[in-house]
Amino acid sequence: MSLFHRHHVPSVDPLEVGAIAEPNVLVDVREPDEWHAGHAPGAVHVPLGQLGQRLGELPADTRLVMVCRSGNRSGRATDALVKHGYDAVNLVGGMQAWARAGLPVVTDDGGAGRVA
Repeated sequence: MSLFHRHHVPSVDPLEVGAIAEPNVLVDVREPDEWHAGHAPGAVHVPLGQLGQRLGELPADTRLVMVCRSGNRSGRATDALVKHGYDAVNLVGGMQAWARAGLPVVTDDGGAGRVA
């Protein structure tokens, strides 16, 4: 018997993000070096390790689309936020899936970015 039970966290596919009822905020929980290499346009950067102390910065009345590189860290973030009463969903496949879907990846200055 496993001590770890993988339970369902609300999830969304990269191509469905635009179809989610507005408003929604994309929250990137990757580390600063990953963020600076490239991120989704308009995303908010809150590294996973800072999420607990920065909860007050997240809108409580907006759906939060959580994203990391592959979907694992953002899945943990989604689970924690849902338990705190937030409307949060995990971006399946993370920024890797976002980029594979042909969606834009940019740097802070708006140039072409990459998923690190």
